[in-house]
Amino acid sequence: NDDYNLGKYTNNKISILSIDGITDNNVKEILIEKIKKIDIDSVTDSGSLKHLLVKESKTIFPTIMTTERPDKVCDSLLEGKTVIIVDNSPFALIMPVFLNDFFISEDDKDAKYMNNSLIRILRYIAFFITLMTPALYIAVTTFNQEMLPLEFLISFASQRSSVPFPAFFEALLMILSFEILRESDLRIPNVSTSALSIVGALILGEAAVNAGIVSPVMIIVEAVTAISALLFTEPELINAIKWYRLLFMIGATTIGMYGVFIVFIFFTTNLCSINSFGKPYTIPFAPLSISGIKNSIIKFPLKKRTKRNEYLTNNIVRKVNHE
Repeated sequence: NDDYNLGKYTNNKISILSIDGITDNNVKEILIEKIKKIDIDSVTDSGSLKHLLVKESKTIFPTIMTTERPDKVCDSLLEGKTVIIVDNSPFALIMPVFLNDFFISEDDKDAKYMNNSLIRILRYIAFFITLMTPALYIAVTTFNQEMLPLEFLISFASQRSSVPFPAFFEALLMILSFEILRESDLRIPNVSTSALSIVGALILGEAAVNAGIVSPVMIIVEAVTAISALLFTEPELINAIKWYRLLFMIGATTIGMYGVFIVFIFFTTNLCSINSFGKPYTIPFAPLSISGIKNSIIKFPLKKRTKRNEYLTNNIVRKVNHE
């Protein structure tokens, strides 16, 4: 590991961890160059350092992962990634990271590969549900009613007949209400968190429907959207989802499904243009990495994953002894 001291007044020690023969030295050199350029009064935790390392990034998606788990750090090092730890901070920084890394939990290795593959598929489905469900609801109820069966169309029309707001403001109101409840859950003591959030959601939802402010189907749409978002724990990823969810809603409320498709194209091209310390953010899907695909949406058995990601390290052979 390489040690440096940062902070004019704190002089805090940081360490760059890597494994000789596995770690990509290009990433390590980029980090060392950025760290040497940092001139700041204090670096008290890894969060401060994280923002200094990605200050030139123009994406809202996270390109550095934070973790408190030693096993996550070890597995990342063995994959060829670089880790930074800061003295007196419980969080380690892992880089480079890719979008697929946020769909993989360290607890996955305890489950059988078939069961774990199903869970990962559900995570990807939940990602698109929380991203696009409000926009799709706005599009089909505002512009593209012909996409709905007649029974659904009649049901939606009858429910929205007493709602004075357009579908966009209806969805925005419910999203803001949920975000306020979610933020209050994070701030109040854990003893009363569950009770207050449940009571708040029930009272607000029931009162809003009875008052004709929102339709019952909008409550369902927002509930599905919010529950799907709970599968992700990285704060930066959650915030990125919120911004793009709003963009999808704006696209849907302007020209319907065409707007959703346009925003989706923008979303996809933006993902493909992101670099995480010189590495494409959409690995292992684009560019395609066969070894990485085996531990992405579908998890292959451990004995089948005998190679590391070739975009992370030159030492791609992983020893897996089995009968």
